[in-house]
Amino acid sequence: MIQSPALVAAAQPGATTTDTASSLPIALQYWNIFWRRRLIMALVLLMALLAGVALTVLAIPQFSSAAQIEIARESDQVTKVDGLESKSIGQSQEFYATQYQLLRSRSLSERVARELNLGRSPEFFAAHDVDITSIGEGGAVSDRPGSVRSELLRRRERAAAGLLRGNIEINPVRGSSLVNIAYTSADATMSARVANAWSEQFIQATIDRRFASTAEARRFLETRLTDLRERLDASERELVEYAVRQNIIILEESTDGDGKTRTTSTLTSINLQEWNRQLAAATSVRLRAEGVRQALASRRDNDSTVANNTLSALRQRRAEKSAELSALLVRFEADYPPAKALQEQIASLDTAIAGEQRRTLTASSAELEAALRQESELRGRVDQLTNQLSDQERASTQFNILQREVDTNRQLYDALLQRYKEIGVAGVAANNIAVVDQATPASSPSSPNIFLNMAIALLAGISLAAVVAITLENLDEGIRDPSTVRQLLGAPLLGVVPAVDIEDIRADVADPKSISSEAYVTIRSNLSFSTDHGVPATFMVTSSAQAEGKSTTAYALAAVLGRVGRTVLLIDADMRLPTLDRYLDKRNATGLSNYLSGDDDFQTMLLPTPLDNVLAMVAGPIPPSAAELLSSDRLERLIHAASEKFDHVIVDCPPMLELADATLVSRSVEGVVYVVEANRGSSRAIASSLNRLRNAQARIFGVVLAKYSAERSGYGYGYGANYKYYRYGGEADEAEAADTVAASQR
Repeated sequence: MIQSPALVAAAQPGATTTDTASSLPIALQYWNIFWRRRLIMALVLLMALLAGVALTVLAIPQFSSAAQIEIARESDQVTKVDGLESKSIGQSQEFYATQYQLLRSRSLSERVARELNLGRSPEFFAAHDVDITSIGEGGAVSDRPGSVRSELLRRRERAAAGLLRGNIEINPVRGSSLVNIAYTSADATMSARVANAWSEQFIQATIDRRFASTAEARRFLETRLTDLRERLDASERELVEYAVRQNIIILEESTDGDGKTRTTSTLTSINLQEWNRQLAAATSVRLRAEGVRQALASRRDNDSTVANNTLSALRQRRAEKSAELSALLVRFEADYPPAKALQEQIASLDTAIAGEQRRTLTASSAELEAALRQESELRGRVDQLTNQLSDQERASTQFNILQREVDTNRQLYDALLQRYKEIGVAGVAANNIAVVDQATPASSPSSPNIFLNMAIALLAGISLAAVVAITLENLDEGIRDPSTVRQLLGAPLLGVVPAVDIEDIRADVADPKSISSEAYVTIRSNLSFSTDHGVPATFMVTSSAQAEGKSTTAYALAAVLGRVGRTVLLIDADMRLPTLDRYLDKRNATGLSNYLSGDDDFQTMLLPTPLDNVLAMVAGPIPPSAAELLSSDRLERLIHAASEKFDHVIVDCPPMLELADATLVSRSVEGVVYVVEANRGSSRAIASSLNRLRNAQARIFGVVLAKYSAERSGYGYGYGANYKYYRYGGEADEAEAADTVAASQR
């Protein structure tokens, strides 16, 4: 039979703890990791590719337009004005490098932003997927006062300049004096406009720099502009301070065709209009209340302005009763009882009418008094605002003088600034920069590029998948490599049981030529070196959790010992969820729990098995408390008595879990064979369970690594497994157990 070299090496009892995987070439170690994690890596790679496709589909198409310019080293001298620059500057090696940096400069981007008025262009910001209202305060620039409008416009121009620098590309043509200026945005027309404006403004900036070196007049104008700017600032501050002192708060102003600022409304005038409107309404209320009061005072309560629903109803009822009384008096005397009753009702109604009239008169008086008080307060407020507005009108003369001074200074400043700009283009020499090709709107987008994006997504996915695989490998605490058992658990490795795909483990173990049988023979051989008398006479088999293969291991060890002529007693000590009876197809009627409860005739409880030289004792009826039965010395007496009749006694114990059963059983046997399922659980938890056994003075013979898949561990030999499992807390049939195994190994 051919076995994996890793299995053979790890199964040797004298094998060192050197990590077999570590002795492999580093590339092969990573290959093993990636092969084990190939599914998650494939998923990560697929997600990266899908993300690349999604980003490509959702990306806004970008259009690139390029203008080409020529930068000559020398230019024709048209004027006789010499600049400050040296004539040999164009001959230096740094000339073109300087020009390229000037093409990328912040000042040039700001010139382009101002030239195209991009601070006021929502289309430009929309072409870069930027909301213009998110820059500074929202709203239109034209709706703001002067200082706020200027600051907001500057902010947006700076933002536009930043976008320009981020999307411009300066590409010199190698071996020539040509330079391509390419701009990219979501608007093909905007890209062409910016590229053309960039080349034009670069030419203009070069002219301005040259002109600045020779224009003496510009220096004079600069001084004058500085003086005018300071005078304008001073006059504006004086205007604002005067308005504050005089409490003049301007809400609306306009500028006529001559550039003069006119005030259309102030806070005081608007407040006066509002309070005057309220005074008119209060006067109307007072007049109505006076009319009602006069009508009540003159007993004209039948007036429609006075009458109310209650009084009208009372009068209606009195009229009805009077009509009834008149009808009775026609036929009867006044002392007729019904007539007297009607007279009394009429008198009661008269009293009620008089009371309602008095109440209405009182309410009318109160309403009139409140109306008079409100009118008086509003009139006082209106008079106060009228006086305040009169004071402001008197103060507006000086305010208008200051406003005219501000307008004059601003007009002078703007005119001088315009003249300053005009002089800058006079007397300039022929420029050494010329536009070769104008930019035209692109007919097709330059991005997104599906092939480039998918290549990037593929590289990113491969990198991320590798990182995920290595991270999961480092986080995985399961035991994958048999040679790491001693290092991780502090116990020798007895052998490795490969995962095999079979339907009946009993038939597989009974077949001496099967893979599983060969593995358990190796375990039996290694177990014979654990004591000075060979295979221990008594030992128990346990594991950390359920469904790790401990019952299969106990059954298989009994089988391989029986085949060499040794008599074996297999005891099922798992009285919480018995398993051995299902292996033997026996009814769990009488067994260990009966003996521990007081039945001393254990030989009658022994059952034959299909294995040679092997008898079994099932768990028996499930007791109320398995731990209490195992706490007595009867189990030790049983094992002692059985060891006199059998060469070996193997006890199938419950898993460690959080139970005390295994530690109690360990007191009655020579030692423990611990079963660990490969690639399952945490090595720290397994080591903790082994420490619990050591603390109970149990001897650990070694560890059996069950359900080991060499293919999953990267050693090239793959096996399958289909063992019967059980779960604590309830019974499960064999089909469900097989599904659980398959799910745990996927």
